[in-house]
Amino acid sequence: MNRYITLQTPHGSLHGELELPDTPRGLILIARAHHATDDTAISSCFAEFGCATLCMELLTTQEMQFADATQNVPRLTQRLIDILDMTRNDGDMEKLPLAIFTSGDVAPAAIRAAAQRDTLVKAVACHGGLIDRAGVQALDLLVAPLLMLIDADDLIGKTAHQRATSHLGCVHSMQVVGIGEDPAAPAAIWFLGLFSG
Repeated sequence: MNRYITLQTPHGSLHGELELPDTPRGLILIARAHHATDDTAISSCFAEFGCATLCMELLTTQEMQFADATQNVPRLTQRLIDILDMTRNDGDMEKLPLAIFTSGDVAPAAIRAAAQRDTLVKAVACHGGLIDRAGVQALDLLVAPLLMLIDADDLIGKTAHQRATSHLGCVHSMQVVGIGEDPAAPAAIWFLGLFSG
């Protein structure tokens, strides 16, 4: 089953799509500043592992016109919290164990949101991103296990991860993603291990 989701904000609407298999093993929130070309492939990968996916944009069309919009960690965090809260009030999603999969600029916001909704979020996987921008308090408060998927040539991401690790209070690990590898596949395997644990 597929459903289109709309979330109203004071600055416009956020749009997303819920893909729900017959007996989902969990729900993966694919958090993006705006929809990307590889969203469908990522959702399909998680679906192959029996997971429901909610692919949501975090910025409105109007906000995306500003060059620094994706750097606004507080705004992205609040949008993620609003979406997380929405899933717990939706009959199709509310009882599913929930994890966040994100990449790039949204990674710090995902960590902040997971730290603030520690009873909802079972795990976070970030494909790249400067997770140290989440801030020391959020890194320290994060309870959900964290998987960092870092491209082999992403030296900036590796450095940011190293800076963050001394402040992380949760179980965390890093996995290098080879050129051409799909980061969603290792994330799906890792999520399922936590959902069933």
